[in-house]
Amino acid sequence: MKKALVLALSLTCAGFAAQAQTAAVKPANAQTKVAGPQIQFDEMKYDFGTAKQGDVVKHVFKFKNIGTQPLVISNIGVSCGCTTPEWTKDPIMPGKTGSITANFNTAGKMGIQNKVLTVESNSAGGNAMVSVVGEVKEGNATPTMTVEKVESTVGADKVKVKADDTKLKAKAKKS
Repeated sequence: MKKALVLALSLTCAGFAAQAQTAAVKPANAQTKVAGPQIQFDEMKYDFGTAKQGDVVKHVFKFKNIGTQPLVISNIGVSCGCTTPEWTKDPIMPGKTGSITANFNTAGKMGIQNKVLTVESNSAGGNAMVSVVGEVKEGNATPTMTVEKVESTVGADKVKVKADDTKLKAKAKKS
């Protein structure tokens, strides 16, 4: 009885292994053509690193229509009025590319930022989202000053002061 059970189990495993070996394997980067338009971005997130408050961060998201019909972007929703999008308005034919430019105005913003753009189109995959992320730091900081050198001469003291990378000289008269 045990031998029959082990034999049946072995034959079942061998059958599954043989079936797995004969199944077609697709490469990981293979694109499947979708009936209708299909948007595919080169990148979904852009990290701008660090920007000073008041700067405008600009980035172009490139995409391709990998579908079989023309792709039309009808609107791009933004998570904040500080981000303004510009995009390819003409239909993007199958196999062709388009772009979306995101302009993020950092005025009034501080700290970690994540600005999401929702791409509304006729893509078979539905709406797509791309984002601009990074950190905004204060841009109007007062420069720190350090005394670099003090010299004493007959009648006056000379002081060299350094503010960031700018050298300043000051003279004080002896009273």
